[in-house]
Amino acid sequence: MRVSRTDRSLVAEWWFTVDRVLLTAFFVLIGMGAVLSLAAGPAVAIKKGLPTFYFVERHLLVAMAGTALMLSVSLLSPRQIRRLALMVILASLGMMVAVLVSGPEINGARRWLRIGGHSFQPSEIGKPAFVVLSAWLLAESGRRADVPAFPLAAVFYVMFVSLIVLQPDVGQSLLISAVWGSLFFLSGQPLSRITFFGLLGTSAFAGVYATFPHVRGRILRFFDPSSGDTYQTDRAIESFTEGGFFGRGPGEGMIKTILPDAHTDFPFAVIGEEFGTLACLVIVALFAFVVFRALWHAWRDPNAFARLAITGLSLLFGLQALINMAVNVGLIPAKGMTLPFISAGGSAYLAVSLLAGMLLSLTRRRAEAGRVKKPSFRTTMAGMELGGADSR
Repeated sequence: MRVSRTDRSLVAEWWFTVDRVLLTAFFVLIGMGAVLSLAAGPAVAIKKGLPTFYFVERHLLVAMAGTALMLSVSLLSPRQIRRLALMVILASLGMMVAVLVSGPEINGARRWLRIGGHSFQPSEIGKPAFVVLSAWLLAESGRRADVPAFPLAAVFYVMFVSLIVLQPDVGQSLLISAVWGSLFFLSGQPLSRITFFGLLGTSAFAGVYATFPHVRGRILRFFDPSSGDTYQTDRAIESFTEGGFFGRGPGEGMIKTILPDAHTDFPFAVIGEEFGTLACLVIVALFAFVVFRALWHAWRDPNAFARLAITGLSLLFGLQALINMAVNVGLIPAKGMTLPFISAGGSAYLAVSLLAGMLLSLTRRRAEAGRVKKPSFRTTMAGMELGGADSR
């Protein structure tokens, strides 16, 4: 792409300020997801009585829409990102209420709305917007005492998580709570608040364990596999053994033919069997690179809102990927959570595209904001020597 530096258009400014390394990493993940959809998609489609490439074509269409969304959002300024987050979270909260009232019940849960013949999960699209809004409110709570920013942040958290728990979707509520708790701690809140919310979170987890039998059952089966059905996780773990280091080869895997959620919850196991542990390690490294690249930007940014928002979005992205992969290899109890840009999915894919666009926007170089310049090692040592000489 050739763009002149004298060009003052929105696209030209974006091209010279966006983190192209982070952008490339997202494109690599999008491309890998499109290619890997060929591994699990056809087998699942045949098993469900659908056209062979139904899930592959659907994945490509959603990937194109998600890429357009990511690039469009990355053009926005931080102020526009905040406004977008507020509009998205308000719409998401309204639709989540509608889900509880009129949403279809699937496997004992109400999480989806039917829009134009397609299922849509409002809580997914609301997650990145919730993180951005929480980051802004927590940043404002430390900057302006005249604004009730912290109570608003707490109210938004309680509302959002309560609606998710009522669906019920305990895994997503724990993910959101972990990210919000991290932002709460990093925003420099008083120790008394941190202690109070820490105890409250522990009590809430105990309450969830006692209230929801399916959560209690998954945890018990994780520690004692003989206490229940662990078919999917057992088959997923076997796939890594069958694949070895280099895999059985494209199209040669068997796990996708026996797992009902191979294309959504267990794509990592399909990759492990067909492409091997080496390919899995590459994917892990790529997700880790995105997270640490974003955190590097957060560390350098002097703006409190940008620091917290970048940190929260990167944690949301990384923890979701980590949870999916950990379930696939049997490190944590089973939880239906997608692998960003790799798993098949509509609203989940668009949600992670929105997240990526927000990250690209907030990590852009902005002349008016400036950057915190860290002293070099040589400058630091010289200062220490001068200080020591003065003291003598």
